[in-house]
Amino acid sequence: MGIIDRYILREVGLSWLAVTAVLLAILVSNQLAQVLGQAAERGYPREVIFGLIGLMSIQNGTYVIPVGLLLGIVLALGRLYHESEMAALRACGVGPGRLLRPVGILALAVTALLGWLALDAAPYSFGRAQQIQREALKAAEFGMLEPGKFHTFAHGSAVFYAESSDPDGTLRRVFLQRRVADRVEIVLADRARHLVQEGGALHVLVLYDGERYEGAPGQPAMRRVRFAEHGVPVRVGQQNAGPARVETRPTLDLWADPALAAQAEFQRRVSLPLMALVLMVLAVPLAELRPRQGRYARIGVVILVYFVYANLLSAAQTWIEKGWVAPSVGVWWTHALVLLGALWLWWRHSPPDWATR
Repeated sequence: MGIIDRYILREVGLSWLAVTAVLLAILVSNQLAQVLGQAAERGYPREVIFGLIGLMSIQNGTYVIPVGLLLGIVLALGRLYHESEMAALRACGVGPGRLLRPVGILALAVTALLGWLALDAAPYSFGRAQQIQREALKAAEFGMLEPGKFHTFAHGSAVFYAESSDPDGTLRRVFLQRRVADRVEIVLADRARHLVQEGGALHVLVLYDGERYEGAPGQPAMRRVRFAEHGVPVRVGQQNAGPARVETRPTLDLWADPALAAQAEFQRRVSLPLMALVLMVLAVPLAELRPRQGRYARIGVVILVYFVYANLLSAAQTWIEKGWVAPSVGVWWTHALVLLGALWLWWRHSPPDWATR
């Protein structure tokens, strides 16, 4: 590459990195508030919060990178226009078509990164986030049995209370009530131990030196049993997680699946790197400024164009899922429409011999 190409590539690359970093920081801050709210509501352990933030950032980062590329190109070239550097370059015979070389190099690198994220990393991170949330819910369902507090677990069918605890974790003066089928069981024990088995799926309360009362509500007969040791198993997280969501499935599986939802998700993933290339072609003519226009004069138009493009893609995906548009047509018409608009801008704003300069 020549000096001019390296200069433009550096300016556009630094601008893209700065814009993308700012957008990701805003995204992470919003996700942090969301995850902290879920953690407070559902009782997530603290160690899973930052893992969820990182995984969710990878998913949503696939949407930030294209708009970051568009804004980065427009801001970098807008500065060159505003400070008359582009006028000097044109006087040296460097036309708008020459800008496609350095800008295209950056766009290809961004497209490769975005393709890896959209086709591989984002589906994995979505599935991993779901798995972490399920495991956190299982852990929070039983939780740590702190003395002096009532604890409800097993989907509300059991209540536990301990008056105090020893340094070794032994719980003292224990009360346990649980519902088994149509019977109610109440246990009073002098002490208890809490054991966790099967990776947290099975919790066992081992009670010592106590009494168990068992009977059906409304019936006068009650069964009383004295015991020296009594184990109460409680299995948590047994609810069926259901079929895997389409967002978590590997891309090759979606490509081979004729279901409408699978085809819509496959085309959405492929559209993200393709979108970056289309936005690169669109950004160069959009960045052109008239004399005495401010450096940020085109930002509003650029953001509007991106949101129209993104919303058309989202609408096309929904139409595929509902069967209103055939998968063969799919979302490709949106890329063609925006690309035609970009080519029209090139023809309108550039001289006829732009491609030869």
